[in-house]
Amino acid sequence: MKQIIIGILLSLSALSYANEPLIQNPQSRKSFSLNGHWNYIIDMYETGYYNYRMEPHDNTENPGASAFFLNQKPKSKRDRVEYNFDSAPTLLVPGDWNSQKENLLYYEGTIWYKKSFDVENYDRAKRYFLHFGAVNYRADVYLNGKKLGTHKGGFTPFNFEMTHLLKDKNNFVIVKVDNKRAADEVPTLNTDWWNYGGITRDVTVLEVSSTFIEDYSLQLDKENNKLLNGFIRLNGDAKAFSKVNVSIPELKLTKEFTADANGFVKFQIPVKKIDYWSDLNPKLYEVIFSSISDQVIDAIGFRQIKTSGGDILLNGKKIFLKGISIHEENVMRGGRAYSMEDATILLGWAKELGCNYVRLAHYPHNENMVRLADKMGILVWEENPVYWTIQWENLETYSKAEQQLKEVISRDKNRASVIIWSMANETPQSEERLSFLTKLAKTTREMDNTRLISAALEDHGKKENSNIMIVEDKFAHVVDVLSFNQYYGWYGGDIDNIKNIRWEIDINKPVIISEFGAGALQGFHADNLTVWSEEHQELLYQETLPTLAKIPNLAGITPWILTDFRSPRRTLIPYQNGYNRKGLISETGNRKKAFYTLQKFYQQIQK
Repeated sequence: MKQIIIGILLSLSALSYANEPLIQNPQSRKSFSLNGHWNYIIDMYETGYYNYRMEPHDNTENPGASAFFLNQKPKSKRDRVEYNFDSAPTLLVPGDWNSQKENLLYYEGTIWYKKSFDVENYDRAKRYFLHFGAVNYRADVYLNGKKLGTHKGGFTPFNFEMTHLLKDKNNFVIVKVDNKRAADEVPTLNTDWWNYGGITRDVTVLEVSSTFIEDYSLQLDKENNKLLNGFIRLNGDAKAFSKVNVSIPELKLTKEFTADANGFVKFQIPVKKIDYWSDLNPKLYEVIFSSISDQVIDAIGFRQIKTSGGDILLNGKKIFLKGISIHEENVMRGGRAYSMEDATILLGWAKELGCNYVRLAHYPHNENMVRLADKMGILVWEENPVYWTIQWENLETYSKAEQQLKEVISRDKNRASVIIWSMANETPQSEERLSFLTKLAKTTREMDNTRLISAALEDHGKKENSNIMIVEDKFAHVVDVLSFNQYYGWYGGDIDNIKNIRWEIDINKPVIISEFGAGALQGFHADNLTVWSEEHQELLYQETLPTLAKIPNLAGITPWILTDFRSPRRTLIPYQNGYNRKGLISETGNRKKAFYTLQKFYQQIQK
């Protein structure tokens, strides 16, 4: 009965921070960038947001000069204004503040950003939106002293319309960015990665027609490989909703559809001959979506992904996922990765390893990663930041998790490379957690039934025989792919005994080992039983890989992890120094010995 009540309450709960619908494919729109130097003010006590009674300035009719978002200037020599963005230092956007300023390395709190801009060829007949690739974690956005909205979630995009406030010249946008961790947020207080704060991805001003194509989808039917399913959603004047077109020039295909009174049309397009996207053939078609007043062009691949018993089938053929896990860091530059150049480095290293698959952990990575994966033929696991233990019974927490999941699905639903939506990582079992994750899975299937669902679960040894590993998790019956992290030989267990370990899995589903590994400081060499040495990490890979290969229904692995990454949890000097050292590549870009062990293992696997 308790579960039923929780389910009903979750269904009725509303988002704490509702946002405007995402504009699909902002890269293809007429736009200009606000990237570059932004003035910033550190506001640890949030003086610019609250008055001395802790009342938000933006909730009052007369917020007063102390409200930072007003960007006020003294009107006379007797006028007292206790902040000045114009004389403040600058930070680069996109970018995190931790890696840019030494005094902000460990800072968690509020920083105000300000950018002034003009609109070249400003057109009053057009509509203008402010689009953010991501801001970690909470963003309160203001234009010309008026609030546009609030967004929570550090890894997903959002946009606000600003047509009503925009001028041709002398505009200023101010963003209050708060990256403080909290128990009721997603992710929660405790993680094993760096809490990079700031405007970490691109900021763009989008110019669109008064009625424009807001969203669209075009994907190959999950069961019929000669049928494309899609939709188009228009935004604007209902009187302008009418004909929309979908065109794929290479296939000599053009179809016309009629939008309904809400500007929405769902459609199917039969295709006779199509070149299917795969890791060996990353074929992308130019697709043109058009209406009377708008046109959007995208590069889309068409493929099917499904399971059959213990196999994963790509376009009807069994595939083994030779993968690696990746965090969103640029180890060469330091800090949060954000650019196409960053993506090229990370996915290039994965390709060098011999990977056809990557797990983007533990949150949605930037859009450059999945768009480049489309071009390179790399399959992708994307993950919602439901990590370790969060407040499973808190309805607001669920809303935040669902919001972020919806936003990444909305952003990446047209990317052929994305084959798995992951609900969570290493979460402790309870009935409340099961209800929470099951509802996330249900929401995912309602939004997108063409991809697989998984989560990084955990295994453990049997009580009567610790050499037999099992996965006991009710959520394993909900997912399409059974995935679990295992660290025998590193977090418990003798490395010499790895060869004797076996798994008993009584669920007939594909199995992915979503993590395994060991830490090593690149350049530290010793005998292979000395912890933190490259030789010890290499030994664990040498012993683990052939043992994992014996798992029934094994369909892929993503060892932990491609590169060393920052984590405040990792304090051991001289080996960790604030880094999780399980990377196969160091934070200076140097390969460790285990890199070549995994590379050789992948070379020996026949597709």
